[in-house]
Order: sequence, then structure tokens, then C-alpha cells
Amino acid sequence: MRQIVPSQWKKKLRHFMLDLDARIDSTLFSSGKGARELFERFSTFMDRFYVGRWKRWVFIEPLSEAATIGLGGLLLMLALAVPAFRETADDDWLKKSDLAVTFLDRYGNPIGSRGIKHNDSIPLEDFPDNLIKATLATEDRRFYDHFGIDIAGTARALVTNAQAGGVRQGGSSITQQLAKNLFLNNERTIERKVKEAFLAVWLETRLTKNEILKLYLDRAYMGGGTFGVDGAAHFYFNKSARDVNLAEAAMLAGLFKAPTKYAPHINLPAARARANVVLDNLVDAGFMTEGQVFGARRNPANAVDRRDENSPNYYLDWAFDEMRKLVDTFPKSYVERVFVVRTAIDMNVQRAAEEAVETQLRQFGRDYHATQAATVVADLDGGVRAMVGGRDYGASQFNRAVDAMRQPGSSFKPYVYATALLNGFKPTSIVVDGPVCIGNWCPQNYGHSYSGSVTLTQAITRSINVVPVKLSIALGGKVQNPAKAGRAKIVEVARRFGIKAPLLDTPSLPIGSAEVSVVEHAVAYATFANKGKSVTPHAVLEVRTGAGDLVWRFDRDGKKPLQAIPASVASDMAGMMSHVVSEGTARRAALDGIPTAGKTGTTNAYRDAWFVGYTGNFTCAVWYGNDDYSPTNRMTGGSLPAQTWHDIMVVAHQGVEVKEIPGVGMGTKLPPAAGPVAANAAPKILETKPGPPPILTKRGADILVRVEKLLDDAAKTAGNTSSSDPVKPAKPVSSGALAFPDSFAAAAPGEPAAPSPRKN
Repeated sequence: MRQIVPSQWKKKLRHFMLDLDARIDSTLFSSGKGARELFERFSTFMDRFYVGRWKRWVFIEPLSEAATIGLGGLLLMLALAVPAFRETADDDWLKKSDLAVTFLDRYGNPIGSRGIKHNDSIPLEDFPDNLIKATLATEDRRFYDHFGIDIAGTARALVTNAQAGGVRQGGSSITQQLAKNLFLNNERTIERKVKEAFLAVWLETRLTKNEILKLYLDRAYMGGGTFGVDGAAHFYFNKSARDVNLAEAAMLAGLFKAPTKYAPHINLPAARARANVVLDNLVDAGFMTEGQVFGARRNPANAVDRRDENSPNYYLDWAFDEMRKLVDTFPKSYVERVFVVRTAIDMNVQRAAEEAVETQLRQFGRDYHATQAATVVADLDGGVRAMVGGRDYGASQFNRAVDAMRQPGSSFKPYVYATALLNGFKPTSIVVDGPVCIGNWCPQNYGHSYSGSVTLTQAITRSINVVPVKLSIALGGKVQNPAKAGRAKIVEVARRFGIKAPLLDTPSLPIGSAEVSVVEHAVAYATFANKGKSVTPHAVLEVRTGAGDLVWRFDRDGKKPLQAIPASVASDMAGMMSHVVSEGTARRAALDGIPTAGKTGTTNAYRDAWFVGYTGNFTCAVWYGNDDYSPTNRMTGGSLPAQTWHDIMVVAHQGVEVKEIPGVGMGTKLPPAAGPVAANAAPKILETKPGPPPILTKRGADILVRVEKLLDDAAKTAGNTSSSDPVKPAKPVSSGALAFPDSFAAAAPGEPAAPSPRKN
């Protein structure tokens, strides 16, 4: 093999490799030498600029550190700016809030409007000079001097607030406020403020100062459901913004800070006091003299009395939000921004709902320590016919029917029982009402008593807490953690019904610890009346352009019903839930001749009281409570909520062909509410008014429970019970039987009260 390659070739290869190695070594040596010489020359050159001793520490080192920190700051600002600039990714960013929507009720009658009407907008040069000056003097005096962020104004606001020990002065410029209105929300977080600052600078590079000011005057919320100073001028003074005088301009400029607090149709003294502050600002800023504002001080503005107007503002706000989401689904090529929208609202039902809520709160709210309520009435196709988001829209625009998440208590149990029926249980299935624990949590019924063996129908009728918890364990099957697996099935079924709330997985979820919204809860119950088909809550029925061209229609383009549960399960559930109204905890909700089913709910410490029910025509949810989560005075779902539900549904069914509920049939006439009752007659249902709250304390109820048990034990011991009349398991003490006087018995005859963390 060695003779294959000639020896002379080997010699030439060896010489070549030696030559290559020498060349590489020489190159590396020459490169290193050259680099060293270059570095020495550079060092010699830089030595000319050397600064030593005190000059180094006074000038050079601080500048170096500043450069390093500045570079790091620039990188940080870039990282913070990216999320802000993502908000501007939409090419149509300037028109994101440009919608002008006129709303009609289901019969085509105008009920209000939302948004900004650009075809009627006023050019900036047509706004009165005193209105422009009042706005700048109050909101941003250096508007035409800064680059989007008023550093001097922000520093001044920080000093003023620090001296006052609270928020007395805002530091946001008009550009920052416009950025918030266009792209962000009102949450008070550092992230939002950072985004606001970057977007303000971005706006300054895209728009002129006059364009920014014009947008601000058109887009700002001014209270009373109005946007922009022109809309506010029409609403508060019945005139165009072109025609407002100095006193009215000062009142309008004062609304930018807190439109709800200073709205003149709600609190005229506060609005006038705020307008006086604006006049002070005009003088302080040098825009006017004291003599020029003296007349406005002596003759303050008078607002139009809007107290008798009954616009469904909570409904309109929700419908406008739905409309904005709907427009986002239209093709990008569609540029129309002015619409006429027919909604599902029925103003007769809306007025009845508002009146029922206000009447109950005015008559019994103080006794029950309840200050707020919310209700939603919907068709069985999900169209919302009425919505009350709170007691007074003028005092608070927060929509408790849509945005508030409250614990439903026992009104959540129908989802549990529906899950049980889906997994082999029957309405007549027997479950033992007895002690049960999941970990260290042990649910209890009202009065800490148990009923023994009960059917599912009896359990939901008497609102027993233990049974749903036992069902959640049984639904889990033979797995390592059956309770958790069972709760997962319950959540999955609730999702099918249309509940989109988080539904946190806790042991108490089967008895209503997970929070839901009123509108979702109300429409989810329509699944029972729809033979198991779930629907989506909606306000919009039809969308047309300003010229009348049809753009969208719910029955054609909307979300279709989904089969959430079999019709047989929905029918069985309707039969079970009808007993809650006819003989259980919601007898106040019973309607004369109209089939009714539903469920009450009362949460721990009586913080929330619910009744959610349905007929063959409508579904409705009613909630009572307090915004600060403070407890009520023993209010249960069978008291004010059930009575309010009854009063609303009586009006909703007037002139309507009453339909049966599958599984219940048609309703029956209620027995007379007054007069002598024969011994074998049906029990009297209830008075028309719920009456004051119970005065018996929990301690007193517990004592009566013990007395009842002692009497039962004594009767058994004495053998007083005949063999033909077997002893029934002791019923849990009900709020109607013991905790409440007889006149209040119908409010919540079986409402359990105090398990932890859920009462009902």
C-alpha cells in the first residue's frame, strides 16, 4: 500500500504543509504586531485628552455615567413604548370612536342616541372664544407650548397634591386626555399612564394643536350620556355650543374633570361651584379680568330640568358597546359611521322594571340596608327587553347588570342539577341531606339541621345546600379527586348555557360562590324554556345606515341557538324549578295564570339577594345588594327580588299570548289573597307587598331550632306518632317558618341561611 503513492509526492506535500504553516504563523504575528502598534498610537492620541484630578471626578465621570444611564433609559423607554404604539396599529385609529348611532325601540320609536355626529360637528373657529379659554385655563394652560406632556404642569400638580395631602390638581395635558379617550380606558394604573404619555407624544407628531383641541372638545364625555361640548350644550342648556354665554361655558368646562359629580341636571349647586372655580382659573391664567367674569359670577347658568325624562341610559350604553363591537366585524372597506339601530327594548317593560326597582328600594331599602339593584328582562331568543343597571344613572353610570360580577348563591344550583340529570340522575333520585366535608370545608343548611333522604325536586324546592355539594362529588365518579372532577363538569355545562364569567373552581362553587353578571345569568335561564337551546344576550335587532339601507339583522346574521342540553333534561328542570315558585322559596314570584319557574339566591352574610326565573315568554333576573359588598339586613332572594320580578313580569305579559313551559304546562289561577280559608283549601300565597325585614336574630332562630329538635325527640320517646303516620325527617328551619314573622313567611319559606362561605 505504501508503494501506491510515489515518494516524491509525499515530499512535495510535506513541503507544502510546512509552507502553509509558516504563512499562517507569519500572518498572525504580523496582525498582532500591527494591532498592538495601532492601540499604542490610539492610546498616545487619547492621552492628549486625559483629564485628571478634580476635573475627572467633576466632569468626566458624571458625563460617562449619564451617558450609560441615558442609554439604558432609552432602551427602557423603547420597551415601554411598544405596547403603547400597538394601540395605534389600526389604520382607522382616528375613527375608532366615531360612531354616531340613533337607537330605536323594538317598534321603531326613537329612544336615544350615542356617539359623535360628525356631520353636525362645529368647526373649532365657530366655538365661542370664552369656551375655548375656559377649557384651556382649567385643563391645560400651556397647551400650545408643550410637546404633548406638560412637564411644568405635572410638577406643579405633584407639589399641589403633596401639600394638600390628596388629589387636588390633575397633571394630564389635553393631549394625554385625548389619547386616553381614543385608545385607553379609565383604569388607574401605572401602565395606563405610561401608555398615555407615549401616545400623547405620538398624537402631537400626527396632528396639529388645533386638531387635537377640536377632537378633545368632540370626544370628551360630558355626563348625562352625552359626548362633546356641543352635545352637552344641547342636553344641559337646549342650545348649540355656538350660543353659550360665559356662565354656561364655565359650567361646561368644569365638566371635563368629573362629569358625573358636576352634572348640573343632577347637582346644580356643585356644578355652579365648579363653574366658579373655572372663572377663577380664567382670571389666574390672565385670559380674562375679574371685571369680565363678574357678570357670570352674579348670574350663574341654569340647566334644563331633565328629571322627568326617562331615557334608558344603561341600556343605551350597553347597546352602543355592542354596536361598536359589531362594526368591527364589518369589512374594512365599509366606511359608513352613522347608523340607525333598532333594538329589542320594550319601553313599557323598561319603565315597569325601573319603577319596580325604585319602588322597592324607596319603600324597603332602608329597612333592608340595601342601596342598589339591577335587573334584566329578555326574550327567549336572547333579545334584552329591559335593563336596569342601577338605581340612578345620573348618580352612577356603572352598569351593575353588565359590568358587576356578584355571587349568585343558590340561583347557581340549577346548573348543578342540570349536570346531574345529564349524568343519570332523575328528579325523583334520592340524596341524603346529611353532613359532608370537602377538605376542611363543611357546608351547612339553614339552622344547622338536615332533612335526611330527599329527592332532587325537594332539595331544589327547599334550597338545601348539602345536596348540590354531594352531587358534585357523585358527578366526579371514581377518580382521585371526585369533587374537583364533578365541579369541572358543572362548569362545562354552565359554559354551554352561556355563562362566560371565570367561575373559579372552589369547593363551594356548587352553591354559588363563583361570580356572574346579571345579564348572562338571566339569559342562561332561557335555555330551560327553549327546550335546551342556549341563546346569546343581545340588544341590536337591526342596523341601517343613515340613508335607510339595511346593513345587518340579528335573525339573519346573528349567532344561532345551540343545543346545550337535551330537551328532556330542560323539561325535567322546568318541572323541578316550578316547585320553587309554587311551594318553595320564591312564592312571591308566582304569576296568576302564567307558568313560572326559577330559583332564589342569597349569599353569605346576606350580601347579595337574587331571583332568576322564566315563563314560556320571557326570562328575568333581579339582584339586590350594595356596591361596597356590605351585608344587607337579612334580605333573601324570596323577598324584594322575587317581588320585583313578579311586578315586572306582570307588565311584561300584558297583551302577550301566554305560552306554556315545556315540562310545566300552562299556569293556574292563584287562590285569593284575602278572606276566610277553608281547612282543606290551598294555603294563601302571599300579600302583594314583601313587608319589612325579619326582626328575629340568628341566635333566636338557633334557639328555636333546638326547641324544635327537643320537641321532636320528646314526641318520638313518648310514642305519640302512630305507625300510619311515620315521622318525617326534620326540615331545615326556614326563613318563613321560624326566622320570619307569619306576615313575611312567603318571602323565603325554605331559604337556607348560613353555610360558609355561601348562604344560599
